Amino acid sequence: MALEALAVAREAAELIMGVYAAPFAVEFKSGDDPVTRADREANDLACERLARAFPGVPIVAEESDPRTYEGYANAASAWFVDPLDGTREFVARNGEFVVMIGLAENGRATLGAIVEPVTGRAFAGVVGEGAWEIGRGSQPSPIRVSSRDSLAGASFVVSRSRAPERVQALAAKMGAREALPRGSSGFKAVLVATGAHDVYLQPGNAGMRWDACATEALVRAAGGQCTQEDGSPFEYDSAHLTNDRGLVATNGALHDQVISALRAR
Repeated sequence: MALEALAVAREAAELIMGVYAAPFAVEFKSGDDPVTRADREANDLACERLARAFPGVPIVAEESDPRTYEGYANAASAWFVDPLDGTREFVARNGEFVVMIGLAENGRATLGAIVEPVTGRAFAGVVGEGAWEIGRGSQPSPIRVSSRDSLAGASFVVSRSRAPERVQALAAKMGAREALPRGSSGFKAVLVATGAHDVYLQPGNAGMRWDACATEALVRAAGGQCTQEDGSPFEYDSAHLTNDRGLVATNGALHDQVISALRAR
């Protein structure tokens, strides 16, 4: 299933780059939440491909009408799709956006596929089996989280759009040597899963379940941990789709330390 999901994410990424290469209009769904035709067209493509390959499995996708995935919470498994995670970055043309496809089974994230359209880098992970960077026509290369076991000197990544100064200050209080703002949950997930950074910290508002599923699966498959800010697991068989209790993704060795620091603040 991971390779099929990755193939769909690659195709969506190619579509997105076609839009990226030319001028495009920007609309707003609500407030300052942008959307483009790349979001919508990639959403339609991903949903059509997944529905064809996995008939009967609900697809909870960001740009879909919620009526199309009614009842997903009662299903044994469901896809969670963010067709263009990091639309602000897409609009800013800074390259920090991804396609994310995650699978949850019995309410838990089990599979994640993430593709970076600009670089073409592609990643897939299956919890309990492993995580890989998968180039076209080449053998999968295993990826692994970092081995750092102390918060002193740890490298954090934080959201560029969700109060980065506040979260940077929080990371510094924990002993971080850096807390770099980056776009897209999936983009930051890759940075942790590959060991480039130790912690991805986003307390409070952390988007929606389609921002969390592939993120969680890839990080956990690479040996890390990903929970809500109180240490509780994400539940994907709930009708509640908002990540309003934060998101903490770490190399695993630092997870309890980060959660304890969050509780003590």
